[in-house]
Parts: sequence; C-alpha cells; structure tokens
Amino acid sequence: MSTLTILTAATAADAAAPGVPAAPDASAVPAVPATRPSGDRPIPAVLGSDLEVPVRGGRLVRYANLDYAASAPCLEPVSAAVAAALPAYSSVHRGAGYASQLTTARYEQARHTVRAFVGARPDDSVIFTRNTTDATNLLARSLPEGTTAVVFDTEHHASLLPWGDAVRLAPPAFPGEAVRAADEALAAIDGSKLLVVTAASNVTGELWPIAALAHIAHRHGARILVDAAQLVPHRPLNLTALDLDYVVFSGHKLYAPFGTGALVGRADWLAEAEPYLRGGGAVRAVNDGETDWHDDPEARHEAGTPNVLGAVALAAACDALSATGWNALVREEERLLGRLRAGLATVPGVQELSLWGPDHPRVGIVSFVVAGFTAREVAETLSADHGIGVRDGKFCAHPFVRHLLGAKDGGCDDVTASAVRASIGIGTTSEHVDRLVAALRDLVSRA
Repeated sequence: MSTLTILTAATAADAAAPGVPAAPDASAVPAVPATRPSGDRPIPAVLGSDLEVPVRGGRLVRYANLDYAASAPCLEPVSAAVAAALPAYSSVHRGAGYASQLTTARYEQARHTVRAFVGARPDDSVIFTRNTTDATNLLARSLPEGTTAVVFDTEHHASLLPWGDAVRLAPPAFPGEAVRAADEALAAIDGSKLLVVTAASNVTGELWPIAALAHIAHRHGARILVDAAQLVPHRPLNLTALDLDYVVFSGHKLYAPFGTGALVGRADWLAEAEPYLRGGGAVRAVNDGETDWHDDPEARHEAGTPNVLGAVALAAACDALSATGWNALVREEERLLGRLRAGLATVPGVQELSLWGPDHPRVGIVSFVVAGFTAREVAETLSADHGIGVRDGKFCAHPFVRHLLGAKDGGCDDVTASAVRASIGIGTTSEHVDRLVAALRDLVSRA
C-alpha cells in the first residue's frame, strides 16, 4: 500500500480482522491536504547544507545531518519570510500603528495558512503554541471534567504523559490489533473520552491507521487527538477528510525552527476551558474581582505577546512544502529511505527496530542497534570520525524503545536499552546515506 494512502484507511487485512468495525472507504478519504494545488517548483534548499565540521585528526568534512526527526534545518524560503517580516515587526492585535497592523495581518494570515495546510474545517481553531508538547498539554488542560484519555505505550512522551490517569494500551502486534485495542478500551469507558495516537512513530517511522482509529473513536462517542509532529514534514495531512478532531505538530520539525507549534481542531472544548495562560490578550475586560475571558479560543489561549516570527516561519514552511508538491518530496524521501535501509541490512550486527515488520509503510526514520556497541558509542564515533549527526537514546519514548529491545525497565541511566536513530529529509543526499553505511561497516570491522 502506498504511504500516501496508508493514512486514509486500515489495510485490507486490518479491515477484515475479526471484531474490527469497518474503516471509512479509502476512496472517500482523499490523501491530499485541503490547500492550494501543488505546483512544479523544485524542492527548496535548507540552510546549513554547506556546513563543515571537525573530525578526528583535525580535518573538516561536510556535515551529514541525519537527525531530522529531532529538529529539521531551516528551509531557505522560511528564512527569507522571517527576514522580510523583521523590518516591520511590531506588536499584534492591539496596536493602531501601521507596523502593528501589518504584523497583525501577517500573524493572522499565518493562522489561515496553517489551517489550510492540515485541511482543517472552517470553524476549527488554530492555536499557536511553542511546540507539540505545549500544544498537547494545552488540550489536556482543556478536556471536559471527567474525560478519560486512551493512549498507546508506543507514544512519544509529549502524548503519553499529560493525561494523568489515562488508560494505557500495550504496543499492538499489528495495525488491526491497534484498532481492536482502542475499540475495546473506548467501549469500556463511560462519559467523555479522548483517543490519543501518533500518525508516524518518532522511533520507527511507521505510519499508524489513523483513519480507522478515528472511525472507532467516533463510533464510541469519543474524540481523537493525532500527534502529527513526525508526519507533516513527510506526508500530506487532511484533518477534515480523515475526520480527526485535533492535530498537534511543531515548527522545528517542519523546517521552521523559530519556536512555534500548533494545536488545530474543534473549538468547543477549548472555548469552555480555563485559559492556558492568564494575561493580556486572553481577556475582554478585567474589573474589580472579575475577569471576562475571551470566548474565541485563539485569543483565550494565546495570552501575552505571541511569537509572531515563529508563526510567520511555520506558515512559510507550510507554503513551501505545498508549492513543491508532495509527490516529488515523497519520491525523493522513499528513494533515500530505501537506500538507507538496504545499506544497513548489509552491515553485520546491525538490527533495525520495527513494530510491524520491514514492509510496513513509514516515513524517513530508521532506528537500529549495533551488536557489541552501546548506542552512545555508535553516535559518538559517527560524529567524531565521520562528521555524521544521528540521535541516540530512547527518543522520549522510553516504554516503546524498551519494548522494541525486549528490555526491562533499568532506570533512566540504562544505556543498554537505547538505540541509534537516523532520520532524513529535505537536504539529505545519497552521499550522506552511503557515508553512514560505510562508517558503520568500518566500526563493526574494528570490533
């Protein structure tokens, strides 16, 4: 199944699994985002592609950045948009001067751009936050009293931890089991409930059947929150077509590292919640002993002077990816990802981590272990000897990484329950991939 369609329905095997309610028909769930048509522009460049870093022996080599899943570099169009906004930067929403009015217009236009990028409904709120973690915690603070969250142990900590006494589901053995587990858990809960799930794993890159899970959630009167932080840099997302209630994501993973993320989704819970922050902009009036908060969630939960440049940057990244066209972006990523995985498979002692097997569709993220070496030893050697940047550790998904490694909970300092993660994106080259594979082969040959 194409990775562009995996988001729209369960696989045929999942849909046919006993006890799994039918997912929405894939033909009724278009995979392209509700934004302007994609153009034929070339893939934009990233800043830092010519960065040189020191390696052992005093040489300088061109940096091979394979750590996109942590933070992606800045796109050149994003940098240009920020530079263009800086000369007229001013306060927003409450200024009468020209610069203030222009800055306000840019900020609100950014909100519309983000709404279009994820295919949100016209009446959905778009609340700018610091990042995915901030956005998820905002929603957690906005749940109606008594709401129960249901979350898989495969989640990033940003989705796993904000919910208090949530119902935790074990890692599913295959996508259909994820749907069944959510079905059973939601059926057992009375009252308000929220299903929390990732769209693409930050550990394995594997795509989750979010359309089928949304269908199950709504069948039980629940809502669904999708962590799209690792999806939106790699694939289109259409919130309306997928019938999602909320999505969260970060600019720093979307080639816009200026400190802004977003919570996009239904306004009613947000409009009724206590303000996430209390301060200027969130109020209509303050009198002696009484505060009248804004009913509009976008004002109610954005107290204080917002990160205007972060919003401008985030919108510019959305525009740049949409204008490039997802087909070109996905083709190049899948070419590089195939090259990376094939190369790793040739290195003795390297084991790729996967929840649902090597053939399950995924974005450009690969985590692996190297027999005889800790993940930190591998990452440090790749950096010091070869100028390669990867991530090592548990990737803020401790329960999931331990599950994949078959490890018991050895505590926060257990380096044996860690892995290496290589992640690709715009700016990754075949040379970067080949250098990583050659460096790993050299490492294990010297063991």
